[in-house]
Amino acid sequence: MLAYPALKLVAPTNKKRTVNPKRRRNGELRTREYLTEREVERLIDAAKENRWGHRDSTMVLIAFRHGLRGSELIDLRWEQIDLKGGLLHVRRVKQGTPATHPLTGRELRALRRLEREAGGSPFVFVSERGAPFAVRGFQAMVERAGKAAGFDMKIHPHMLRHACGYKLANDGVDTRTIQGYLGHKSIQHTVRYTELAPTRFKGLWRD
Repeated sequence: MLAYPALKLVAPTNKKRTVNPKRRRNGELRTREYLTEREVERLIDAAKENRWGHRDSTMVLIAFRHGLRGSELIDLRWEQIDLKGGLLHVRRVKQGTPATHPLTGRELRALRRLEREAGGSPFVFVSERGAPFAVRGFQAMVERAGKAAGFDMKIHPHMLRHACGYKLANDGVDTRTIQGYLGHKSIQHTVRYTELAPTRFKGLWRD
């Protein structure tokens, strides 16, 4: 009769692994996702103090005034800008609707100076080496300007697009016009601006 060795209990070799928690949504990390017009001006003033202050402050101004995403801003080319006619031909990403926006005197002066200082690149905003500006570079610049301006919250480029929408809504611009200006395919993306506009409830109470 064969003798079998005694069976031994073997401890499991698998180690307990902790599952990383899911990243919290931006709305949970920040109390709001937009800036007021006055706060945008603070950001512009802070960006002016950078080494390439005129370029950086113009980037913030144009992104805000025209509700541009970071990728739309850094891809902006001189062929889209009519300095004589005062027009900006906006190309949207994410299947957004293109549009033609008027340029104000302040924007035209900033862009004309930028054109004079440009090194012949087809892109409006370029790095110090003359290469097209990168989205990450724009993000980093806006974040630094936000810290320099003394903001308690982290500032990111998309807050400028939201700032544009809320500014127009606060001024009483109708939802359809805001939709066309920002290039939203669906008006459902636009109504959030009018829903939070304080002017929506203006006049409900009178003393």
